[in-house]
Amino acid sequence: MAVVDVFNSKGEQVSQKELPEEIFNVPVRSSILHDVVTMQLTVRRSGSASVKRRSDVRGSGRKLFRQKGTGRARRGNIKSPLLRGGGVVFGPSPKVYSHKLPRKVRKLALKMALSSKYQKNEIAILNQFDLTQIKTKAFADVLDALGKKNVLVVTDGKDDILELSSRNIPHVKVLRSEGLNVYDILKFRDLILMESSVEKIEGRLT
Repeated sequence: MAVVDVFNSKGEQVSQKELPEEIFNVPVRSSILHDVVTMQLTVRRSGSASVKRRSDVRGSGRKLFRQKGTGRARRGNIKSPLLRGGGVVFGPSPKVYSHKLPRKVRKLALKMALSSKYQKNEIAILNQFDLTQIKTKAFADVLDALGKKNVLVVTDGKDDILELSSRNIPHVKVLRSEGLNVYDILKFRDLILMESSVEKIEGRLT
């Protein structure tokens, strides 16, 4: 079993916790982590470049003038691509950049990301934050006691006091266990797991 120290809000070690080897100590393959991170980033990307085709332009469908006898070009309606304000012929359409990976691969990548933090000794468990009100300084004091600056904090559920107290601190993010993902784990240098969130992570990955 992987063993990690458990700290209190004052940065004092109070106990140790055993973590399952099949989640927190699996061989890490950078190729799988790269694939999953790429997938997450492409899902966030929006292909917003778009134009209006002839059928999308608003306007009358009546013929502008008679077909013959005017000496002018033969015109249809005002939405013609040849006229100002008409539709565009070969413009771009919204593109979908996202792609999916099998669920087993995504699950394995999450285990590898957690394992990489454990193997680099960049993971710690906190029993509780002891915040009674929304106060940024109180949250920052806990991080200073733990010696953490660039950190991802994982909670077992919604905690408004914790989330609102941390939002103005740079390089810090509070994330609920159900939203835990590979990109955020690798983005931050240190990982702090609330002791109550470990069981939910185990239940999700086993």
